[in-house]
Amino acid sequence: MTSTAARVARQQDKDQGIGTIQNAVNFCQQDYETLRQQCLQSKRLFEDDCFPADSKTLGYNELGPYSSKTRGVVWKRPTELCSNPQFICDGATRTDICQGVLGDCWLLAAIASLTLDQQFLDRVVPAGQSFTDDYAGIFHFQIWQYGEWVDVVVDDRLPTKDGKLLFVHSAEGSEFWGALLEKAYAKVNGSYEVLSGGNTIEGFEDFTGGIAESYELINAPPKLFQIMQKALRMGSLMGCSIDITSANETEAVTALKLVKGHAYSVTGAEEVHCKGKLVQLVRIRNPWGQVEWTGPWSDGSSEWKSINGEEKKRLYNLAEDGEFWMAFSDFIKQFSKLEICNLTPDTLTSDEVSGWNNYQFEGMWRVGSTAGGCLNHLATFTSNPQFVIRLEDVDDHPVDGKEGCTFLVGLMQKDGRRQRRLNQDIETIGFTIYKVPDEYKGRSNVRLGPEILLRQTPVAVSTFINTREVCERFKLPPGEYAIIPSTFKPHKNGSFLLRVFSENHAATSPLEEKITAKLEEEVISEKDVDPHFKYLFKQIAGSDMEVSVFELMEVLNKVVSQRSDIKTHEFSLETCRLIVSLLDKDESSTLGLMEFHLLWIKLQKYLEIFKQRDTDHSGTMSSHEMREAVTEAGFQVNSAVLQAIVNRYADAQYAIDFDCFVSCLIKLEMLYKMFKSLEKGNSGKIELDMQEWLCLAIY
Repeated sequence: MTSTAARVARQQDKDQGIGTIQNAVNFCQQDYETLRQQCLQSKRLFEDDCFPADSKTLGYNELGPYSSKTRGVVWKRPTELCSNPQFICDGATRTDICQGVLGDCWLLAAIASLTLDQQFLDRVVPAGQSFTDDYAGIFHFQIWQYGEWVDVVVDDRLPTKDGKLLFVHSAEGSEFWGALLEKAYAKVNGSYEVLSGGNTIEGFEDFTGGIAESYELINAPPKLFQIMQKALRMGSLMGCSIDITSANETEAVTALKLVKGHAYSVTGAEEVHCKGKLVQLVRIRNPWGQVEWTGPWSDGSSEWKSINGEEKKRLYNLAEDGEFWMAFSDFIKQFSKLEICNLTPDTLTSDEVSGWNNYQFEGMWRVGSTAGGCLNHLATFTSNPQFVIRLEDVDDHPVDGKEGCTFLVGLMQKDGRRQRRLNQDIETIGFTIYKVPDEYKGRSNVRLGPEILLRQTPVAVSTFINTREVCERFKLPPGEYAIIPSTFKPHKNGSFLLRVFSENHAATSPLEEKITAKLEEEVISEKDVDPHFKYLFKQIAGSDMEVSVFELMEVLNKVVSQRSDIKTHEFSLETCRLIVSLLDKDESSTLGLMEFHLLWIKLQKYLEIFKQRDTDHSGTMSSHEMREAVTEAGFQVNSAVLQAIVNRYADAQYAIDFDCFVSCLIKLEMLYKMFKSLEKGNSGKIELDMQEWLCLAIY
């Protein structure tokens, strides 16, 4: 219950702009400036209780308390390691980032890429931090995590062994921004050890908030060069690398002076006229600032003599600066992988680039309600979360010359690294895209059921893979499409972030029913009550002609115990109190004849719905059937409410027996009526003080 309240509170914060670039969330609720001032006033150096200098911070297995790698580790501050520590000295450079014993080269490549663009570095590494001016042993960094920017505070106690830093260090040994950024990244993920192994794309995204595509160049799409050109016009970051087959090849230099297993940046894509033909060129930068390609179109090569003076003047730069040109045809042969990190409009600072339109949504897969698995599992697939994208305007300058709407879909599962400590693997995830039928166009308060989705073929299906994020590019005709994210197998819990980047405006929103209820109140008089029913009521109620909570529990359990077609754990006193509270019109805390008659009508209706949904005649109902069953009873609920229902009323096998089904419907009706009686003018909101809230919640 409290975790649900915390999630609601987080969403309210997001609605107020907390978590944006301009207003980052304080990670662990630690405010950098407040903590810093407290330390300065008390004249002590900051010690971070949320990420302490101990063995748990290092790791749990290879870097665990009993590992040889951590034996003899001593935590020291930079002021204890050298006489004149610097946060950043003469600007941040690639040589500030040297790998230690941790296998996080993927992260270090992303950190090194920050040094190539000052605007990104300044955002991740806030200015004004040093070991001199008002030094208090506290530093902070801003990192994008699953849809929001977080401000992460760390102390500067760093793990050392034999007097040297255990992990990231600078070549000179006196610069510490890289080591402290690595510590902040370890903090948001739970420990240093969970950073071992990964993909540079992950770091790109977490330092920019962008969405990253990856292309294997051996299978490069036909118009990749045009995609690269357009990405550069839209301010995207691009990196490329050459795969290695063994650790011995790491940073090995080829005959043409390309470095294997090394992260390069792609900084340009141009076409030039050479001997009457158009030649496609890409500009690449080695972050070392040296060691350049020596093949065709390299600095000083003969090819530059074959183009006109204007083009040469615009592109050619003879210098040993690590940046060089090469033909695109050589690029896809020599390099193995291209990564494009597409940026959000709020990230871009230049008016010369046109950014993507972006949309993002948080969601959950929960066993028994919304964890339906992929299309292989027809019985549960349509219970997955659903989102609609409305494509209206075709691409302004299509790279393939064909009309259509280009968009990217990224599905990211949360907290995969944190789960490593629990020995849990990340799930295999992906998504399916359907065309929305004409009769549902323009609506977001609906849900596409099996009668719609299972009768048509998807227009696109992503790769399903066990990675943090699946991101793919699509081009579809204008129209409305439903995106259904899922795990590959059903019945897997998880939280996810769905992001859509589109070249033109493409309104995207969850496909969810509006929460409503159509409650038909039976209007009957005493003369309409069957005489036999009156007789039975007198037998139950006794001389006072009122049925108490205890009498109600006794009679309901007597009735259901005689039925072999339904399973029940018997009606509880709590359920019977709910029933009386709902139907008690005169506040006597008992049920009179007419109130009891209304209950009997409700129970007959609920029993009919229950038996229809019990398709295997087990006497129970699957929790995945609960949405349709609740709808038949007059309620329309969304996925969040459905999850709450399943959590509250399903058993360990995610089955719902009859007494729980009745209890759920009675509770829904009571809560709905309470809300509507307190709501002001159909606003969809109510306001309560503490006393009112407690009284209603307890009641």
